[in-house]
Amino acid sequence: MDKIPSFTINHNLLLRGIYVSRKDNVGGETVTTFDIRMKEPNREPAMHPGALHTIEHLAATYLRNDPEWRDRIVYWGPMGCLTGNYLLVKGDLESRDIVDLMRRTFGFVASYEGDVPGAAPKDCGNWLLHDLPMARWEARKYLTEVLECIKDKNMAYPE
Repeated sequence: MDKIPSFTINHNLLLRGIYVSRKDNVGGETVTTFDIRMKEPNREPAMHPGALHTIEHLAATYLRNDPEWRDRIVYWGPMGCLTGNYLLVKGDLESRDIVDLMRRTFGFVASYEGDVPGAAPKDCGNWLLHDLPMARWEARKYLTEVLECIKDKNMAYPE
């Protein structure tokens, strides 16, 4: 059985950042999958599931309502390893193309107040697993330490 490409990345060298994970042709259109890496794998603690779950709800809500990007957003969701998220977008894109969008998204999460969208029993399969204060803290950390000063090394997978 062939290894999938994302399992060939040396996670011990991976920095926080925005990476193009893959590009697929779907119905004649390119869909770009981004690795939105918020934690350095195996070198810093992963996110608490409640914080990541809340980031998922808030970021998905923001992205699907962004006037410029909403028609191109396919999916936003957490990584099982709890170190980041995947973003799937229609179009043949590079990491630089979404930096401003990620800054706005994480700024939204970092400053969000109120009820978490979709965090009710009828809307969510684990509605009690949310942590807004920690989601805001994680989003602010990623925004200020990575997105506001992003460098090429944070947008190209390690060799």
